[in-house]
Amino acid sequence: MSKAEKGRSGNLNIEQMGSLKHWGAPPSSIADELDKQAVVDCGWGRLIFGQTFRSSRQLADQLRDESLGRRDVALYSRDPQVVVSQAPQELFIDPSLTYRLNLEYAELADMVGHGIEIRPITDASDVEQVNRIYKARSMVPVRDGFFDYQRTHPELHVLLAVETASGQVVGCVTGVDHHLAFDDPDNGSSLWALAVDPQCLHAGVGEALVIALANRFKGAGRSFMDLSVMHDNEQAIRLYEKLGFFQVPVYCIKTKNAINELLYVGPKNDEELNVYAQIIVDEAYRRGIVVDMVDAAGGFFDLSLGGRTVSCRESLTDLTSAVAMSRCDDKAVTRRFLARAGLHVPEHELLKDEEQALAFLQRHQRIVIKPARGEQGVGVCVDLSEPADVRAAYALAAGFCDRVVGERFVSGDDVRIIVINDEVVAAAVRRPASVVGDGSRSIAELIQKQSRRRAAATQGESVIPMDDETERCVKDAGLTMDQVLPKGQRLKVRKTANLHTGGTLQDVTDRLHPELVKAAICGAQVLDMPLVGFDFIVPDLEGPEYAIIEANERPGLANHEPQPTAEKLLDMLFPQTALANR
Repeated sequence: MSKAEKGRSGNLNIEQMGSLKHWGAPPSSIADELDKQAVVDCGWGRLIFGQTFRSSRQLADQLRDESLGRRDVALYSRDPQVVVSQAPQELFIDPSLTYRLNLEYAELADMVGHGIEIRPITDASDVEQVNRIYKARSMVPVRDGFFDYQRTHPELHVLLAVETASGQVVGCVTGVDHHLAFDDPDNGSSLWALAVDPQCLHAGVGEALVIALANRFKGAGRSFMDLSVMHDNEQAIRLYEKLGFFQVPVYCIKTKNAINELLYVGPKNDEELNVYAQIIVDEAYRRGIVVDMVDAAGGFFDLSLGGRTVSCRESLTDLTSAVAMSRCDDKAVTRRFLARAGLHVPEHELLKDEEQALAFLQRHQRIVIKPARGEQGVGVCVDLSEPADVRAAYALAAGFCDRVVGERFVSGDDVRIIVINDEVVAAAVRRPASVVGDGSRSIAELIQKQSRRRAAATQGESVIPMDDETERCVKDAGLTMDQVLPKGQRLKVRKTANLHTGGTLQDVTDRLHPELVKAAICGAQVLDMPLVGFDFIVPDLEGPEYAIIEANERPGLANHEPQPTAEKLLDMLFPQTALANR
């Protein structure tokens, strides 16, 4: 049995027991030795060291003093169940596992992939990027002023993974040095708030951050590094065990706040929803709105409050009329309505056959062909310039719909803008699926690996199809699927930026030019849509030029963090809950 396996089964070996020498000692004796109640402010909440408190009552009171919007964690309590009994309506034992790495024996080689560097946090702008990642992962952001605070507290170590080409932060982790925090007699340290940008294209970023932090604490002479992981996070647990971590009988105590709600109330329904329905249902539960699952597989559910019921299919609700929906459902109709209102749309034409499609190509040189009806990018071929590709694209689109649309190709960023109740609530640049070469894997292998990462980051909603369109994109780059992509080289493997075909999103809500905001709101009013997602092509996010290429009557509200998309939808459906939610 391996060391990791022994840790999980509860049979600790001699080396592991050596790092637990104070475990089980009466809390009063440790508190007397330390003569302090140790609390470390980690920005997103406080790390409270339970072994430094003289009584369970004192520890419970400390937890109950949690600030609004923070997520405090109490660790190393000898009797966590007794602490919870002091305030059972306010506290709970977190359903997580504690894993430990014995730094005295660990030998971990730094693992930093090509194009990534690991460095400490250096300025306040780094904090903004860290918070962007935390919000994207539904984690608590660090508070204002945390950068200046951590500079004067040497027990805190914040490491970042940075993409060298762009300078963008793609991962972060917080470490706490227990020796510097409170002269820990066990000479320990711990890892917290590990997060990787869900849009990151680089593999192994989380592992690299764990190793870098472990080596930093090992270099400082610490004996071990602990971390807390959800009991059902099998992927993370496999990684930690691979690195030599083993499970120890240490438990987290937290408060029953809104942030932790899912951890202590249990599952709310037995039917599995997709991520676009789940984000709305979760927000409804949080507000006390009754949810009736009608057909989970299709994303159908009813929301009820105060004698009123609204039927929904994901973000599509009773508030959208059948006439308004028909204006979005047919792409040709959408463009006519928008163009008549003076909004900018690309030149387009209904194509009756391949010959008309080829004539459209001759006029515009670069074109898009898509079914007049459809969603999720199905049957859409972008940036066509060769007659053979146009013929194939026409046949593909005609297979999904009896009406095919040709559209002049417009260069620029693909931006999804969500309008709810005549307000732009979110905007995100959508980038086509890409892979980054590692110098050893074929392009096909890189696509499959990136597809698995995208699926994991989006609960299975985003995958890169291994189809003719992907092969065409690779071929257009002068490459083949079985070629090895040079290390560090980035290759776009799709032309469309749809999330469902492996695309990524980056929030740009605060960067939109006022003309884009105005156009999106006008478009929603013209189509009479209470909620709509527009696809804009813009040459410059902060400029006024744009072309609207599509309107979506049922846009996905997930993956737009940190923008409050589901919250705004519930504000519109049940306005009496809006003020209580703020």
